Amino acid sequence: MRPSKTGSFALLAACFTALGLAASAGATAPASPPVQVVEKLHGALLEVMKDAEDLGYQGRYDRLAPVLKETYDTAFMAEKSVGRHWKLATAEEQAKLVETFSRFMIANYAGRFDGYSGERFEVVGEEPSAQDTVLVRTRLVQPEGEVVQLNYRLRSANGSWKIIDVYLNGTVSELALRRSEYASLIKREGWNAVIAALDQRIQGFATTPADQNL
Repeated sequence: MRPSKTGSFALLAACFTALGLAASAGATAPASPPVQVVEKLHGALLEVMKDAEDLGYQGRYDRLAPVLKETYDTAFMAEKSVGRHWKLATAEEQAKLVETFSRFMIANYAGRFDGYSGERFEVVGEEPSAQDTVLVRTRLVQPEGEVVQLNYRLRSANGSWKIIDVYLNGTVSELALRRSEYASLIKREGWNAVIAALDQRIQGFATTPADQNL
């Protein structure tokens, strides 16, 4: 992975120190179901990062696909990513968006997590969030001590917890960014413009070095 493009890690590290956000040491209590989901995702990401060169892009895609489908509620995220336009779409258009959005999510991870240099994930905490969701706070720690805060919002549906949003640096909602972009694109150019844009990005991840996708 090439996380140097995500912001000022030194500033983030200072913020963690000031707020006392350190992973609990020696905890023996079993992780909650939401935390287990996040840890499963992180475990798969680390495995793929370590084998990244041998796997290549397609190998990383194939390895991550089942895990992302299990840990993310991509249907929910696809619906929310287009806001009010979802209810105006046909069932066929909705199904196409969900399928394309799911492929984009997998391609995004396969394209970005393309190497390993000693990174590790840490779960920092868990807390209730709005509308019966749970926020799992984590961080990605670089070998040099640089830190990226990654918070996951999960909801329970049909008896299982799944991720519905990711907050980079603790505050930047991935779902909100996509909703702003996609809704605007639909308004200007129509529903198929979003599908075309996602397909183009998927192709870009498959053919372009990760640095140029950031």
